Amino acid sequence: MQGLTAYVSGRVQRVGYRAKVVSLANGLGLTGLVQNRPDGRVLVIAEGENETVEQFASAIRIENSLINVEKVDTSYSHASGEFSVFKKVTGPDEVGERLDDGIEILKCMMVGINTIIKITQSGFERLGNKMDVLNSKMDSMNSKMDGLNCKTDKMLDKQDETIGDIEGLRSDLKEHMDERFDRIEDELADIKSAGKERGTT
Repeated sequence: MQGLTAYVSGRVQRVGYRAKVVSLANGLGLTGLVQNRPDGRVLVIAEGENETVEQFASAIRIENSLINVEKVDTSYSHASGEFSVFKKVTGPDEVGERLDDGIEILKCMMVGINTIIKITQSGFERLGNKMDVLNSKMDSMNSKMDGLNCKTDKMLDKQDETIGDIEGLRSDLKEHMDERFDRIEDELADIKSAGKERGTT
């Protein structure tokens, strides 16, 4: 069994740091205490299995939107066995101070929330304006597409007419060529016949 004594510096008082430390210690099955010190640091004493105590020593270096641990001075020793649970030690004046601090934190949070709401509303208004412009452009594009569809229909009609004309020309040309070939064949037959009569073929 090992004991840890740590003095934690930074933004660690009146920001919920001790409650986090208690939760971590209970989750790891450690015993000990956490206490605010007059110099602004927090004292942490923990006892338990060696590996668990070392894991806890790393875990208490907490940083979030409220808590900012800047430094942890640690020392290790053999566990004393004097603690049965892990608890938060509070001073007699802390309740009133913590309520005042809590009110200040809530005020800061409300200012932040109001700022976020204003930014969000402004963003949605700008988005709404952009959507109006986009809808107007889409309407214009749809109108142009309608005009294009009309022109495409006219082109297809002209294409059908052209195809009909080409098919008619092909048919006329074929008839004309068939007539010419028939005439040539008849003339060749006449030439052959005349040649036979003259004895030249």
